[in-house]
Amino acid sequence: MHRPMEGIRILEVAQFTFVPAAGAVLADWGADIVKVEHAETGDPQRGLVRVLGYDGAQAGSSFAPIMEGPNRGKRSIGIDLANPAARPILEDLVRRSDVFLTNYLPGVRRKLGLTLEDIRAINPDIIYVTGSGFGSEGPDSDRGSYDATGFWARGGSADGVMPADAESMAFMPAGAYGDNIGGMTIAGGISAALLGRARTGEPSVVDVSLLGVGAWATQFTVNLALFTGGPLPKVRKKSAAAGNPLTGSYKTSDGRWLQFSMLQPTRFWNEFVTTIGLPHLVDDERFATMEAIAAASEDIGGWFADAFAQHTYAEWLETLAGLSGPWAPLQNSWELGNDEALIANGRISEVVDADGVTQKLVANPVKFDDASVDMKRAPQFAEHTDEILRELGLDDDQLIELKIAGAVT
Repeated sequence: MHRPMEGIRILEVAQFTFVPAAGAVLADWGADIVKVEHAETGDPQRGLVRVLGYDGAQAGSSFAPIMEGPNRGKRSIGIDLANPAARPILEDLVRRSDVFLTNYLPGVRRKLGLTLEDIRAINPDIIYVTGSGFGSEGPDSDRGSYDATGFWARGGSADGVMPADAESMAFMPAGAYGDNIGGMTIAGGISAALLGRARTGEPSVVDVSLLGVGAWATQFTVNLALFTGGPLPKVRKKSAAAGNPLTGSYKTSDGRWLQFSMLQPTRFWNEFVTTIGLPHLVDDERFATMEAIAAASEDIGGWFADAFAQHTYAEWLETLAGLSGPWAPLQNSWELGNDEALIANGRISEVVDADGVTQKLVANPVKFDDASVDMKRAPQFAEHTDEILRELGLDDDQLIELKIAGAVT
């Protein structure tokens, strides 16, 4: 059962990345996702495609990675939810769905008749899921957020990567960074809610906030701060962990970086120093214990840094290939997309775009039964409107009437 969500129907009334990313994960897992887009403008993220300039338009391609990533595997229907003529369509979609998934703010949901009470009046058994900026309760429940604000800035990650003397605020390492982490979290919440409904017959209300995901991601330091009774002191960032030069980063002769994480330095000491060309340190009595290594860590770290500066990144990748202690190269996005381990595990997946061209996308990190992801491309705007309406029992004349009324596209 490598597609455990097959047979589950999810109605997604959402835009941008945070909540749609959850739908993409569930589509990877086999769910049937119907994405509701505004009948005229569609998901606003489609507009960002052109603004950001990464849509392949110059090459005449329909493939837009920032749309494909969070929307692959779905079907799109264009509905004007504010048009009374569209209401019966929405209600039919709600009746046939297991999950209602949205990131619309509470005020918008009230205006459009998408509140929990509205949706449960149509389908009492539906699981109601919201992705929010700051949670479904409290003073900020009706405030909008993007991951740069709710997850990265307010959620503690930005502060965590900034040294005390920073002259500018650190930004996320990738676009939609917190959104994609949050989307995966929502997908997990939906899975648990489906399991709970199957066991008890009771449908859940699920909310995942960007702020909550940010706090969870930084819980190591948040928990320490709560325990000690105040903010943790800022320290000047060093390449190696305090007291352990076998846990840290070192620069190669061509300006690349390598990260090591050997939390038991005495265990790996002889192998490590031999591998990096410092065999005279093997069985050195001065560094026989963790305490001795910690006491001399700055000197040792300097020796290690000098050793790594003697060779290129490529040379070190070959030299370190057999090292048993945990280490990794610092990879850029191109290298990550071609990582042998990701490819071997099916986490880089091929998808055929609307032009019939094979493209590649990152798959969700969960693998079932050692199977690769059977990934389908993201839908074009309102691509499946007619198909979905016919599934609801409408005939051609009714489709034409709805389009004339502006209720659907």
